[in-house]
Amino acid sequence: MDVRSRNHVTVTGRSGAPVVMLAHGFGCDQNMWRLVVPALERDFTVVLFDHVGAGRSDLSAWSQERYATLDGYVDDVLEICNELTLGPVTFVGHSVSAMMGVLAAAREPEAFAGLVLLAPSPCFVDDPVTGYRGGFSTADIDELLESLEANYLGWSGAMAPVIMGNPERPELGEELTNSFCRTDPDIARIFARVTFLSDNRADLARVGVPTLVAQCSSDAIAPPEVGAYVHARIPGSRLVTLNATGHCPQLAAPEETAAAIATFVGTAR
Repeated sequence: MDVRSRNHVTVTGRSGAPVVMLAHGFGCDQNMWRLVVPALERDFTVVLFDHVGAGRSDLSAWSQERYATLDGYVDDVLEICNELTLGPVTFVGHSVSAMMGVLAAAREPEAFAGLVLLAPSPCFVDDPVTGYRGGFSTADIDELLESLEANYLGWSGAMAPVIMGNPERPELGEELTNSFCRTDPDIARIFARVTFLSDNRADLARVGVPTLVAQCSSDAIAPPEVGAYVHARIPGSRLVTLNATGHCPQLAAPEETAAAIATFVGTAR
């Protein structure tokens, strides 16, 4: 199957410029980057794509076996990089896609000029034994997944505004709700389990490319302690706390988000 069609890959921006590859999170698609793309495409080649099962990807390419772990998505990312032959890319991974970037860069570091981990979380579940705070107890995650599996549309309507934050701008929560609701519920259930049950804490130390950890000042899904944890365990990484609030700064604060990405790409070259 053609990789470009499978993942609905689109390339825009300046030809021959440094490459920025934008990867969306759970329940979203490449449209979630639309507000940052105009600022980035002035100076960079911008690669957008949909994870299989999302947006305008080829749904026939989705299988529970391939996408039951992050590895299937990592395979896709590396295949896109190899197919486009644009040279090393700066991979910008939002939320769960941040860990896809971590795994991809650990596996094939030569494919990456750098990583931008936007609102990342290597593990959403608290670990009382080590003192790690992911933001959710095991019971919280169990309840979240049970609710999602019982009534996905209802769960989307309740959770999307919490994930988005910014209650004074309800249109943002509504957009995320609509994005969730466009996702096939069966695919969403599997992707949710991958998102909320993966534990990639041990993989952070394997990253050997320049990395920016960009966290939001207030985020119900990935609290500041998580960003600090990621920064502390990726050698040589940089940490920036955006003024943006919520879990989706590319929608809530696109100018600030684009500026952080552009500044990092400029200094990482």
